[in-house]
Amino acid sequence: MDAILVHYHEISLKGKNRPLFIERLVENLRSSVADLGVKRGVVLSGRLLIPLKDEIPWGKAKERLQKVFGVATFSPAFRTAPMMQALKKRVGEEVVKRSFQSFRITARRAEKTFPMTSDQINRDLGTFVKELTQTKVDLTNPELNIFVEVLPREIFFSFEKVQGPGGLPVGISGKVVLLLSGGIDSPVAAWRMMKRGCRVVFVHFHSHPYVSRTSQEKVCELVQLLNHYQHVSRLYLVPFGELQREVVLSVPAPSRVVVYRRLMMRIAARIARDEGAKALITGESLGQVASQTLDNLAVIEEASPLPVLRPLIGMDKEEIIEQARAIATFEISIVPDQDCCQLFIPKHPATRTMLPAIREAEEKLNIEELIEEGLKGVEVRELRR
Repeated sequence: MDAILVHYHEISLKGKNRPLFIERLVENLRSSVADLGVKRGVVLSGRLLIPLKDEIPWGKAKERLQKVFGVATFSPAFRTAPMMQALKKRVGEEVVKRSFQSFRITARRAEKTFPMTSDQINRDLGTFVKELTQTKVDLTNPELNIFVEVLPREIFFSFEKVQGPGGLPVGISGKVVLLLSGGIDSPVAAWRMMKRGCRVVFVHFHSHPYVSRTSQEKVCELVQLLNHYQHVSRLYLVPFGELQREVVLSVPAPSRVVVYRRLMMRIAARIARDEGAKALITGESLGQVASQTLDNLAVIEEASPLPVLRPLIGMDKEEIIEQARAIATFEISIVPDQDCCQLFIPKHPATRTMLPAIREAEEKLNIEELIEEGLKGVEVRELRR
């Protein structure tokens, strides 16, 4: 293996901004495998190249690259001079090391001045491999697929094409602040925003010392797992128990959940302002719980000076659980804990609150003082992959 050849898809549609997206993707790729001895990436025609000087642990590199957003596919590749004779020689050296009964050639001629078409390369190289190995060609279900890519200055070939996660490179779309509960939904929301190119800052509201530190331990574990996609994260742990007690003393029980959420939005927005973030993110799904009815979502969002994005809004619980399992956050999320969402919660919260009534209830509170109290007790953690 001489290099890793990386293909992107969505980035190719970005027109004049494409170089910015590619630059970000190259940096993210380099960062993901830097500790494996890879120091740079090279931009080629419609693809990226990660040159390798020494052998690297392919299994570990593969696992890392499968979590780099912006990557469509990637391959462990061998390189030769842009001549058929050189290609045949190098392919021959590699195929005799492998055991297979059937194969196919899948050639792609990116360099149109090359004297043979893709189909001619398939036939010529296929005949060579068939005679060398005494195996048969199978275009439908081959045991070995030899991928060939003809570029202006060299030819690459590989025996494996790995699916990447797609999306956009993390960081290209700006920074957002996500309210991370420790449940199933919000980690999935974080992952989906990372896939759209956002760098995510996490804010967790907890009720320690009224409850144990389990929820804080859970969110740290979740952020560490999500760091496989963005490598470095900042987590704000906001004490919320005393603030909830103040709300309980002044606000009618049915309206408390909405007032809690509005207070969280205000505190998260202050953190976002300091972080230079452009939006708040939640794991809310329409109609899933009392605070997530359309009426309540509108009243809650009104408290935020920033846009509130809800990437899960149209997903049902089973869809969210399926994605949580796929990104490996599910098992952490279902660990029992006592977070602030379970403290001081009324038995029958209102499902259709009205903004004037909520504002009237909030007049009994010193909102600014509560925000400052929450921010004063914040603990900030820097977590790395």
